[in-house]
Amino acid sequence: MGKHQIAILPGDGIGPEIMDATLAILDQIGFEADYFPLEAGLSAVDKGLAPMPDSTVERIREIGIALKSPTTTPSGGGHTSANVTLRKKLDLFANVRPAKTLPGVKGPFADKNLDIIIVRENTEDLYAGIEYMAHPDVAQSIKVITRQGSARLFEYTFKMAIAQQRKKVTVVHKANIMKLSDGLFLEEFYKAAKNYPDIESNDIIVDNCCMQLVTKPQQFDVLVTENLYGDIISDLCAGLVGGLGLAPGANIGTNCAVFEAVHGSAPDIAGKGVANPTALLMSAVMMLRHLGEHEKADKIQNAVMRVCQDGKCLTIDLGGQASTSDYAKELVHVAVG
Repeated sequence: MGKHQIAILPGDGIGPEIMDATLAILDQIGFEADYFPLEAGLSAVDKGLAPMPDSTVERIREIGIALKSPTTTPSGGGHTSANVTLRKKLDLFANVRPAKTLPGVKGPFADKNLDIIIVRENTEDLYAGIEYMAHPDVAQSIKVITRQGSARLFEYTFKMAIAQQRKKVTVVHKANIMKLSDGLFLEEFYKAAKNYPDIESNDIIVDNCCMQLVTKPQQFDVLVTENLYGDIISDLCAGLVGGLGLAPGANIGTNCAVFEAVHGSAPDIAGKGVANPTALLMSAVMMLRHLGEHEKADKIQNAVMRVCQDGKCLTIDLGGQASTSDYAKELVHVAVG
């Protein structure tokens, strides 16, 4: 297999550090690629550009694959989210977030061997950003759910479930209250489910889903949901298996895919050499599988599991004292011998 082309978004805060560690590990296991660093986030804003410049979006569109570190988005005022802009402009309609127990990592369900995938619609719902001031004292946001957007999400989800030999897909909704928007979403789910009779299909209301996740999460296999619910649920699931520092993510479109660490940019520890690169590294594992590089993906994933189980060379957030670089070196040592 020849060299791949990968767009790189180094990100803000700890982003460049965990990106350097991840690319070093990819290189050491023999992954051959040409990398193209692109501007995004605060580094772009500081140069007078948009947080997600059009030139960056177009370059990712040309290359087709990107690996992205976290970028900073201020709450309330300030610039708009680079992530939201990227997802909308590249039509990255499916956000895929695995939540899998790592041996040796502490968590409320560390003994349950959780393995849940959350698939979140990525371009519609309240996150479409259609909001306005209806009155100086009244702000309104419009929730948009379309049949086309829902149908393609469910088709992707069921095909992914089959490819990964999953048994059950659960749609998360609030159709008991939002009967038109969530009702349409639920209707399209069951329409799609009829085409995949070998996969068990069911639905759950979002508030009950959250309660079930913190009491009996092992009952779930694949969760598919709308944009806002998915944002919340995927972070909740990350907490079940040890936190966002371990949570990978992928944004999948018809012609492009962007793989990213889903945690924040952690400016308070930037430059200290203590950041945990696992989330970005496991996002790179998802990228490798997307590219058909399954053997290399297995090498990294198995190394992460062995190093976590061993517990002797972990970053501070995992209860150890290792630096980012020491942790990365240990992963390479285990992966390649």
